Amino acid sequence: MESPNVSSHASLRGNAQTLFERIENFLDASFGGADNPLRHLGALGLYFLWILVATGLYLYTVLDTSIEGVYSSIGWLSQEQWYLGGILRSLHRYASDAFVLVMMLHLLREWAFGRYYGFRLYSWVTGVPLIWFAYISGIGGYWIVWDRLAQFSAIATTELLDWLPIFSSPAVRNFLAPDSISDRFFTVVIFIHIAMPLMLILGLWAHVNRISRVDYLPSRRVMLATLASFLVLALIKPALSDAPANLALAPAEIRLDWFILFIHPLTNITSPAAVWAFVFGTTILLFALPFLPHPKAQPIAVVDAANCNGCSRCHADCPYEAVTMAIHPHKPGHKIAVVDPDLCASCGICAGSCPSSTPFRSQQRLVTGIDMPQQPVDVMRQQLEAQLAKLGGTTKLVVFGCDKGADVRGLAATDTAAISLICTGMLPPSFIEYALRSGVDGIVVTGCREGGCDFRLGMAWTQERLAHQREPHLRGLVPQDRLRVVHASRSEGEKLAAAVKEFKARLATQLVASNRPPAYSRRKIHHG
Repeated sequence: MESPNVSSHASLRGNAQTLFERIENFLDASFGGADNPLRHLGALGLYFLWILVATGLYLYTVLDTSIEGVYSSIGWLSQEQWYLGGILRSLHRYASDAFVLVMMLHLLREWAFGRYYGFRLYSWVTGVPLIWFAYISGIGGYWIVWDRLAQFSAIATTELLDWLPIFSSPAVRNFLAPDSISDRFFTVVIFIHIAMPLMLILGLWAHVNRISRVDYLPSRRVMLATLASFLVLALIKPALSDAPANLALAPAEIRLDWFILFIHPLTNITSPAAVWAFVFGTTILLFALPFLPHPKAQPIAVVDAANCNGCSRCHADCPYEAVTMAIHPHKPGHKIAVVDPDLCASCGICAGSCPSSTPFRSQQRLVTGIDMPQQPVDVMRQQLEAQLAKLGGTTKLVVFGCDKGADVRGLAATDTAAISLICTGMLPPSFIEYALRSGVDGIVVTGCREGGCDFRLGMAWTQERLAHQREPHLRGLVPQDRLRVVHASRSEGEKLAAAVKEFKARLATQLVASNRPPAYSRRKIHHG
């Protein structure tokens, strides 16, 4: 029996997922899936990081790291060289805030969609330290300016660190006297500010190391739009220094950056002990989350050596690099697919790419080169044939759907067969031709929205296969007017139902107008 804590966590996560889906669907109407920022948070974060690196390199070259010159050199950038250095400084500031924002949104979204356990455990665990790297670098960056805000942040941070038993004497004493800061201090701060982004880049490499075809950058339109927004902000509200730091006076009425420096007012409201409990507790929780109770892992893909011809299509199509090719043990000169159980997402995309996954094979039991135990291709054929045998009416349809998208099972009717797959990407295109040859008038293929596939590439590969751009592709003799592709997320069942109804009506009109039977003769296909 499921415990109340597990049930409440699943309910909370489900509500968060629904909220994300509704916002993303709303943004799709304006931007489309390829340009929807919520569907490409990881790519956006990496893009902002490159802006930070590029602008930071220039700022570092003109920075005077002496205690007397650091404030004036940065001020010169903002005042005298506002057209270049000032704008670059503002870009650096706004890109850092945007990076933190999309980083946290990416974390929340992955949690909401349940992408933190199983084959995704490695990516989740390697992503947690990146939060520390980002905040350490961000806080250190404010110290470099050495204005009143930097002074406030330095004192607040050292007071927080003093609570930990790591210093023999209170570190905050270094900021209580005018002569307590030397040039060496800024050298250390700059080193930390540069070292943390380098660690961040290394951590990001590890974070996506087990993913194929990584979305490294958002679309060109998104990059240009965000860069233009930063430039407008840089001109309207440029990043400027506060009054110079003065260790003889306590800073007051400072302008706080709530994206990066929120921890300071949090310390003032509570206590250092409460803040450290929050920071360490949250970190431990994030690391422990994948090991807490969660849905049981699905069976992984299974390779049948006798039917695997070593074509490598499953290797090319796997979104998580779970399939590699090795020397075939029984066929000299051939290769065989090997599935890594720790990386396999159990999505079935590999089964959809296998050339042996065709229902036209004259076998009583269809055995493919690579298949999913929980939904074998042979069972898909049996399910399709059983539903086709029951279809009636003048316009017959088959709807192939996705377990992660809009539920197609409610569309089943006397004239409509509905088959839900683990992922739309596991649908071999030959099944479409097979259904049409069996007497069906039209096929609807539906799956997650563009950029929203739960297994990343399932719907993208399906569309390429249907458009003859990817193997195995839909044969050219299949009439395209009998095929309809619908993008529908989990919460868009009504949209899918309306699209199926409209498609069915259009097919009926076409058949009556042409006064002809469907493109394929209505005949039953037998096996064995």
